[in-house]
Amino acid sequence: MTGTVAKNKLGLVVQLRATVRKNTKLIKNLHKHKNFTRWVKRIVIIIVVLHLMGIVINFIKFKYEFWDDDSDRGAISLTEDLFNESFSTPVYLDQGWSKSDSLWFYNTSQGSDLIPYDFYQVLEKLESTELFKSNKNILKYRYLVQKRTFSNPDALPIGFVKDEYKGQEYLGFTCAACHTSQINYTDQTTKEKKAIRIDGGPAQADFENFILDLSDALQETLADNAKKQRFIKSVLDRNGIKKMLSGGRNFSSEEEILDQLKITSRKLVTYNWINRADTSYGFSRLDAFGRIYNRIVEHVVDKKTLKKVLNSFLSKAEARDIYARVDALTKDNLHLVDITLDALNYSQKEKLFSHLFTSADAPVSYPYLWDIPYHDHLHWNGIVNNSGPGSLGRNVGQVIGVFGTLDWKKDDSFNLSRVLRNETSVLDSVSFHSSINVRNLSRVEEQIKLLKSPLWPEEKLGKIDRKKATKGKKHFNKYCQECHRNIDRSSPKRRITAHFSSIKNIGTDAKMAENSINKTGYTGLIQGSYVDIPMGKVLLQEKAPVALMVMATTENVLKTPDMDSNSLVRWSDWIYDLFFVYLKNPVENTIKQGDYTPDTSAEPFASLLSYKARALNGIWATAPYLHNGSVPTLYDLLLPQSSRPEVFRVGSREFDNKKVGFMSKGYDGFEFDTKQTGNSNAGHEYAAGKTAQPNGMLLPALNEVQRLELLEYLKTL
Repeated sequence: MTGTVAKNKLGLVVQLRATVRKNTKLIKNLHKHKNFTRWVKRIVIIIVVLHLMGIVINFIKFKYEFWDDDSDRGAISLTEDLFNESFSTPVYLDQGWSKSDSLWFYNTSQGSDLIPYDFYQVLEKLESTELFKSNKNILKYRYLVQKRTFSNPDALPIGFVKDEYKGQEYLGFTCAACHTSQINYTDQTTKEKKAIRIDGGPAQADFENFILDLSDALQETLADNAKKQRFIKSVLDRNGIKKMLSGGRNFSSEEEILDQLKITSRKLVTYNWINRADTSYGFSRLDAFGRIYNRIVEHVVDKKTLKKVLNSFLSKAEARDIYARVDALTKDNLHLVDITLDALNYSQKEKLFSHLFTSADAPVSYPYLWDIPYHDHLHWNGIVNNSGPGSLGRNVGQVIGVFGTLDWKKDDSFNLSRVLRNETSVLDSVSFHSSINVRNLSRVEEQIKLLKSPLWPEEKLGKIDRKKATKGKKHFNKYCQECHRNIDRSSPKRRITAHFSSIKNIGTDAKMAENSINKTGYTGLIQGSYVDIPMGKVLLQEKAPVALMVMATTENVLKTPDMDSNSLVRWSDWIYDLFFVYLKNPVENTIKQGDYTPDTSAEPFASLLSYKARALNGIWATAPYLHNGSVPTLYDLLLPQSSRPEVFRVGSREFDNKKVGFMSKGYDGFEFDTKQTGNSNAGHEYAAGKTAQPNGMLLPALNEVQRLELLEYLKTL
């Protein structure tokens, strides 16, 4: 028997060798055939021509987008802003951007699809006929209103943009919505109310209530027949004009509008429900990480996972009935969670939430953007490694959090991006198509490299006392420089190796850091993805830590071409973004510095239980302070916790040039209560002599004179 097997094996080997020789000889002789050579040349020429056409199209598009150079960068004066503030047309400081640079940043789509564009243009506020998009209403959420310009013909607020995905126009967000700020002040000579716009500064936006109110307005439009009919007529009128002008339209019938209105309303109801939290955010804050994670879960949950979760808290009959209804209404994952929630009662929804989602209850301040491309690790607890493609991954995560469309579904067909993702053959294959515009995200990253921190404008906010500042520098070197390194704001060679402090040592609110490592979830469609961490590769099982799921999702999006873009430029863009980002990224993969607990194979995310000390250039323009915005001014930050405001107001843009921050008393803004979960103003009491330096030394507390000297120096950074 053994001999027979050996003979068969030998015969197979001989046959295989003969086949290889034959095919090798055939391949070697192919070049001799004229037709073969001719077709190879034609194919090469076609590929080269298509690539060159893609480059030309991109170049023309790039130049066209930078034509807008409005002298005011779209800014307008207001006689009555929120809280009775007023100001003349805002001016800009020298931050390295031209007028067209700023306007491009404000008005460039990134693939965010919040609501159909026509809907936003005609939607009325809740219990009102006033348009939701009115400047008066938008100012309520502290977004920055704009006038019409070449790149913004509909006068959208800063960071609002028209996006297009699969032929449908949407209203979406850009980075600028959360990363552009304004400071109001009174001219000491003329007593005129004036304003300064800060590109890349932390916004005061109330994203939470904006989305809640938008959802309520959509729901009322569906329920109120008179409002609904006005809405339908207005949408049809807009589309009639579109057809007359350009031959295109988004909606052609009442039924089509109502169907999309129901889908959009249901999407926002779901979003608000899964992201609810006991702690209100108010102005200037958002639990971006929690919301990004919940958005990811909403799209990775597949029918297999859903069935398992339903069976875990429902009777077999209930689970079978609900699953059957959901299965009949869904073809893919895009609306799976929305439709499932529609089929559940309140208590069942709560149980589904506890199995799948996490409370987005750790709001943090919007970070400022200058120097971001030169940091080695990003976000408050350094969860993003900024080397290699990390910068693009960070931006992809941001777009997912603000309604990037994730058209994910199981798909066994071969494609190159699946090979790059290194999916395991034993698990389901998935296509990770999305609306996310990686090309523009890459361009935004390049644009931010040119952005410089704002210098304190002495002619507007008051002269800096240079004698005090000189003395303050000595205090800074003694108390602050160990963690907050000084950098040259304009040097292209600047690199920022962040210093991390353990939450146990720094003593600030731990909620955000703890949420990032303590949560796990069902991986669904991304099960089987490999994730690179410093300890090595991790293969996602049925459940995985939140941090790993976010990393895997952003990587899968990055490695999938934008199928909604022009086919001539799709592949050249994708190859450029995927490979050349490594060459353009100035940051190397570095080890975190500071007094934190290092990652190990047993605890691969231990270092995330720490917070990053930011470089402080431009810090004067970034109130409120600490990662959760719990301290209103720099002066308050230099005090012991017991002397910091326990309750204060947020929302005013009126600048306090004495304490360096925004006014926090005397108006009816959002009440920030530091006793609420995630809002603690404790910790970082170095200047008060209560928090030890990284070397363990406890320095004596600064007195009032010394505090004011240090504050004066901080203005100079």
